[in-house]
Amino acid sequence: MQLTDFDTLTFDCYGTLIDWETGIFEGLRPLLERVESPLTRDQVLEAHARHESSQQKYTPHRRYQELLPVVYKRLAEEWQTPYTLAECVAYGQSIRNWPAFDDSADALRYLKQHYKLVILSNVDNESFAFSNEKLQVEFDAIITAEDVGSYKPSPRNFEYMLEKLAERGLHKDKILHTAESLFHDHKPANEFGLASCWIYRRHAKEGFGATMNPGSQPKIDFRFNSMADFVKAHEAQLRRQ
Repeated sequence: MQLTDFDTLTFDCYGTLIDWETGIFEGLRPLLERVESPLTRDQVLEAHARHESSQQKYTPHRRYQELLPVVYKRLAEEWQTPYTLAECVAYGQSIRNWPAFDDSADALRYLKQHYKLVILSNVDNESFAFSNEKLQVEFDAIITAEDVGSYKPSPRNFEYMLEKLAERGLHKDKILHTAESLFHDHKPANEFGLASCWIYRRHAKEGFGATMNPGSQPKIDFRFNSMADFVKAHEAQLRRQ
């Protein structure tokens, strides 16, 4: 199997192209400044992952920018820390400030020359529009949790994506699902028989950070520590052909 075997890259966005762990941590700073017992960055991210995953299960139709305020509230309660409704709402709006990884925009511009580029994200459409400005590329399709009415790793999101792409002549055997999260993306990609590329942004860190533990290691066809490494591998493959 080679990177050049595919004509479509389907991307998770947050954690893969957008540095959501930095965005989450900075967005929670007003709350963290009042927490009595200091928390490590990973403790914060892991707690966030628990509450976010639970909320997505119980309120799958809630837009992501409306779901995050509930997560903020649950975290405040867990940490026994005062909070305000205004802070909760501001946290939901903070998605628009989450930074792109330094290599994302350049990598996407390069890959656009060789593939169809598709987003499959747990975000809402309004919030993604702000992220898209940072990524500086026109995607061939953007599929969000708001569109589907559920959140990954629900199979509904992958079913919806594959149906919509097939209608455009983009078929499963030519799709490479490209993502950081083993829990949200690679496990369900396995279930649908999709080839997968792991952008292992947390390669220098322990644990799973802002994503849930997948429970077992999914099958991975390609692994790179950054989008820049993905591009280098693709360039090298073209030189060998």
